[in-house]
Amino acid sequence: MNASGAYVTFEPGARLALHTHPSGQYLVVTAGVGAHAAGGKPVQEIKPGEMAWCPPGVKHWHGSAPETAMTHIAVTGVDEQNRNVERLEKVSDRLYKGEN
Repeated sequence: MNASGAYVTFEPGARLALHTHPSGQYLVVTAGVGAHAAGGKPVQEIKPGEMAWCPPGVKHWHGSAPETAMTHIAVTGVDEQNRNVERLEKVSDRLYKGEN
């Protein structure tokens, strides 16, 4: 498996910009409460021991819940050109709150 890994902590209310992964990404929450949304689906809460899968090429974001910090392990596939992410626009407060 060609992949990279990261152990990341988010302060309450923090989130990454929208992004995609050419080979997908697994997130495993180790502490706190996280938030994750992929492919235009509703925001999902993720808790310690739970895993989220971000399929290849699907626009998504993840971060902490509004009132709780969150730590996760991210395992991200790397493609043949050694790419693992394409960063896109910032996540608005409305999108973060699950509003359309």
